[in-house]
Amino acid sequence: METLLKDSRYGIRSLMKRPGFTFVAIVTLALGIGANTAIFSILNAAFLRPLPLKDPDRLAVVFGKVRDANDNPVSYADFDDWRKQNQSFESMAAYFNRNLNLTGMGEPERLRV
Repeated sequence: METLLKDSRYGIRSLMKRPGFTFVAIVTLALGIGANTAIFSILNAAFLRPLPLKDPDRLAVVFGKVRDANDNPVSYADFDDWRKQNQSFESMAAYFNRNLNLTGMGEPERLRV
């Protein structure tokens, strides 16, 4: 324990002698810890936390089929008919994703929404 105290005092004295290095070290540690926390928070929310559903293993995705193509989007009218005539699923929801351009300040950016 005495060695730990001596080493700690020596480290603090060394850092006080070089304030520029101390500042860079503290900023580097702060950025590293902040980035690590942010990445873990995103991964935890997206992949580690279970889905907010009663029985996520019963979740199903249904696609429409038009002619020879697979996985086509379904119109709202078709979805509404499916929902009204549904006898197989407890509940139904729809979503739609597409690529859009985000414009404003700077260069436009293509995003999947």
